[in-house]
Amino acid sequence: MSSDLSVILPRVVIVSRRTVRKNKFVDFVGEYHLDLIVSYGAVPVIVPRVSGVHTFLNSFEPIHGVLLCEGEDIEPCWYEQDDGSGLSQEELDEIRRLHASDTSIDKEKDSIELSLAKLCLERNIPYLGICRGSQVLNVACGGTLYQDIGKELSKNKCPESQRVMHINYDDYDGHRHAVKLVENTPLHRWFHGEMQIWVNSYHHQGVKRLAQRFVPMAFASDGLIEGFYDPHAYNPEEGKFIMGLQFHPERMRKPDSDDFDYPGCPFAYKEFVKAVIAYQTKLNSLTSVPKSLKLNKEMENKRKIIVRSFSLAKNLYTMGHGNCSSKESELEVGAEFLESNTALSVQQENRLKQMGATVRNAGSYVERLKLNEGREKMAKNVMGKMSVEQLSDLLSFYRTMGQICSQVLERKLHDAVNDFTS
Repeated sequence: MSSDLSVILPRVVIVSRRTVRKNKFVDFVGEYHLDLIVSYGAVPVIVPRVSGVHTFLNSFEPIHGVLLCEGEDIEPCWYEQDDGSGLSQEELDEIRRLHASDTSIDKEKDSIELSLAKLCLERNIPYLGICRGSQVLNVACGGTLYQDIGKELSKNKCPESQRVMHINYDDYDGHRHAVKLVENTPLHRWFHGEMQIWVNSYHHQGVKRLAQRFVPMAFASDGLIEGFYDPHAYNPEEGKFIMGLQFHPERMRKPDSDDFDYPGCPFAYKEFVKAVIAYQTKLNSLTSVPKSLKLNKEMENKRKIIVRSFSLAKNLYTMGHGNCSSKESELEVGAEFLESNTALSVQQENRLKQMGATVRNAGSYVERLKLNEGREKMAKNVMGKMSVEQLSDLLSFYRTMGQICSQVLERKLHDAVNDFTS
């Protein structure tokens, strides 16, 4: 398989849901999600709901988009405030009896999905949350949830005429309720200017306090938010897409048919994948390194001198030859080259040491460390005065720069080793 990122199809990470079949755990993802992702030109990459996966999500890179969909209730400790839900123990027990399939908390899935949501927010990776996935997004940004809509919203705060049945086990796929769309939002445009649509509903929880960065796109008659997005992170053509929908547009199909209830139903997936493709293109343009560089004669000579310096340093490091005064000037060339590339990860430093790269002047190195400590302290003071949005943008910028630096440096080291061994 080619390692060239330009030939990799855009990858959408999806976390599986776990169930029991024939006394064994089975991980699965709904077929409609997969069908739509593939049909619009991306590749689903399924993350299994396995213990510890949240600690090595970087193994699934490159990630060009994240789709989080159905699943169990989110553990309340992730969002519950001091005032809590106000539900009694008897009410909580009744909720568990009524919604047994949803109230079995899956802490591992919570950890995996919240980690992915925060990764998307840090890097501006396109994110589409469906049902539980919209709740994960809201919680990841500091929002809260109703632990049970029927107990907390419909029964106590909503007039009977405005109450909504958000889940109907007797008519599971056929049940619909009306939602009002907010003008000039993506959802309103996808449904061709309709102000009200009828949506399916499979949930007993929902958004209670919407995180500050989001704007509602749809409301049920009881006031529950049925869709929201970040207007500052929405431009599919530029690879920007952060959105949550409480309903399942992929499952809004006519009885005994694959035809959608509305032509706009698949648009969330279509626009999401459009953003995923644009994000991949943008990422590739930032991280791509020319396969072959044509150097002029002067640059080629410099390259050979630097490689020669690395070779001498490696011999000294691996074979321990003591007297190298006659080669000191040649070693200095390599040292100067390394000093001009100071943004090294621990892995890269270890690799350089294996090549024989040593610090030329320990005293000046210590002084640089002290200087860096001072700069770090100053930077912390400045960042302490920055807003959350400014810090998020700054983090995203430096992550991108770090990726570029790592790619270029790895290429240089790879070329240097190949030249030495050839």
